[in-house]
Amino acid sequence: MSLHPSLAHLTGRRILLASASPRRQELLGMLDIPFIRPASIEVDETYPSTLQAHKVPEYLSRLKADAYRPSLTPADILITADTVVIVDDTVLGKPADEADARRMLHLLSDRTHRVITGVTIAETTKLHTFSVTTSVTFAKLTDDEIDYYVNHYHPTDKAGAYGIQEWIGAIGITGIDGSYYNVMGLPVRRVYEALKDFSKI
Repeated sequence: MSLHPSLAHLTGRRILLASASPRRQELLGMLDIPFIRPASIEVDETYPSTLQAHKVPEYLSRLKADAYRPSLTPADILITADTVVIVDDTVLGKPADEADARRMLHLLSDRTHRVITGVTIAETTKLHTFSVTTSVTFAKLTDDEIDYYVNHYHPTDKAGAYGIQEWIGAIGITGIDGSYYNVMGLPVRRVYEALKDFSKI
């Protein structure tokens, strides 16, 4: 596959997406950029309790990048990302179990929340970190709707306990302000722009 001319400077570089998320892999693939997944490294995704909620995704994406950077070669460009849902300045990461998923969905019901994805693009000599915010509004969800979604989709691997591209997004979301793909887990437009300009950073 040939790269778009605006990304021609990436020819000969090895793009690494350090993410097990099939959604992020699908989204990065939309840019027609060949990439590979490096071997997984266990990262302790603990952040300081004093860190402001909106800064958590950038912090975690950089934490992940720092874990992988020692193994990079000069030809490598690494991409890491972390997505959180924020409601009432409280960070909702991945639910601990299905009961926790139900709790999170009740918190999001009939309200607007923010989804923030932090992204770090790094090589051996430099890195660039940014974040993108999208506002999402849910209709009032019934107990039956929440139970149906959790029982059928088991969203314990998703920040905020939901996937916008799944059933709950189709029946529950009444408004979105910002990037849809950001809510899925990767703000592909901003990643594209960052990769276009990465040689200049």
